[in-house]
Amino acid sequence: MSEDEGWGFAAPPFKPDEALQRLKRDLREAGLTERGGVFERRGTAIARAAVDGAQLKVETVKQPARSPDWQVQCFKSAAELRDYVAALKKKLAGWSDRDD
Repeated sequence: MSEDEGWGFAAPPFKPDEALQRLKRDLREAGLTERGGVFERRGTAIARAAVDGAQLKVETVKQPARSPDWQVQCFKSAAELRDYVAALKKKLAGWSDRDD
């Protein structure tokens, strides 16, 4: 069996609108509050997201601050987005430990 044949199935198409709704749920579950399209923790901006064509554009702060530097990422698959959410949860836990 050659690599071109695959396993006979493909990943479902990425739907950025649905992915945005899922991301919003995941961010709220991680303890962030949405205000004006920006997700915050204790009044400090952490992330913001929007649909950009066929992809989901997500901006995340490098470090929580009053005037943060934003890191931009664009996602084109649900797997990429799941990895992002897992990484963000780890960052939030690290920032929380440092803040306490």
